[in-house]
Amino acid sequence: MFPSISPAQEIGLAVLLVAALVWVLGLGHMLWGSRFRHPEPGAHDGLPAIPAQRGADAHPMESVELTEAEEQAFAGLIRTLPLR
Repeated sequence: MFPSISPAQEIGLAVLLVAALVWVLGLGHMLWGSRFRHPEPGAHDGLPAIPAQRGADAHPMESVELTEAEEQAFAGLIRTLPLR
């Protein structure tokens, strides 16, 4: 095909071009298929797998008493977190 490259390079180039063509066709198929898909109504209403937060009447094993130093350290940590 090209006189300046070896047959192994020609085979490699052919494989690369076929892989690129398959990738472009797959990407086009994926984008075309998602173009007409509409989400089901009510699909994103909430996550039922995550339980609701409990109030002050939580189980005693789910709460920990912090010392004053721990509370201050936690408050300092929270202040360092960036807000959106």
